Amino acid sequence: MKRIHLIEIHDQDWCPRTLRNGATDYLQFVVATTKPYAAMVPILAGALRRSGTRQVLDLCSGAAGPWLWLQPVLAERGVSVSVCLTDKYPNLEVFRESSGLTHQSISYHPSSVDAMRVPEELIGFRTMFSAFHHFRPEQARAVLADAAQKRHNIAVFEGTQRSVLALLQMLLVPLMVLLMTPFIRPFRWSRLLWTYPLPVLPLIALFDGLVSCLRTYSIEDLRDLTARLGGNEYRWEIGAAKAKAGLITITYLIGVPNENAA
Repeated sequence: MKRIHLIEIHDQDWCPRTLRNGATDYLQFVVATTKPYAAMVPILAGALRRSGTRQVLDLCSGAAGPWLWLQPVLAERGVSVSVCLTDKYPNLEVFRESSGLTHQSISYHPSSVDAMRVPEELIGFRTMFSAFHHFRPEQARAVLADAAQKRHNIAVFEGTQRSVLALLQMLLVPLMVLLMTPFIRPFRWSRLLWTYPLPVLPLIALFDGLVSCLRTYSIEDLRDLTARLGGNEYRWEIGAAKAKAGLITITYLIGVPNENAA
């Protein structure tokens, strides 16, 4: 299936913040509840050990991504990390709550951060969960090139697939939004309004989910994107693994300077 780069509604500048936050809150709840990235823990832990850093810079964090459960799981494996959340449209309310729940071991950058041009003062092992497909090929290459040129480690993980099965699974998303919304925190009356009387969020989640599948980069696409990036001083590892539930395949890309690759 050919990659198609349509827009995702919650990605757009014109999308109201209330709807954007509602969409990312739902995605965060699904990731925290189903833990599809649990299969990536050994891979990420190994990369962090090799990097020698215990500071993570999470890009395109949305509503904090998987870090509330992932950080303690890594610590159980002997890899204790501090995490700084960033986003182009930072959800400061959720970022502050995540920081408070973890006694500031998860912090955040309050200003907008462009993953293609990360400010020099923001350092650490870069991670990106469920967000790489948002970038067009030239932009995706710029995200990776920025890390390689500055000799930072980067790990990209995607839980969507460009396949007929994945598209069919997305048809269940509106029902999932309707069932899960009462349990999503922090509680917002606006979320209830846009889910039940005015079911805009279920429709956005369905549309954006279908588009996410169509935009997802395959392993072959990732190899094309990383070809010649970083020269002989940088190494790329690309692969896929089944999530524990067995219904989702996680695609991953890890880039490291050669001195951290062994």
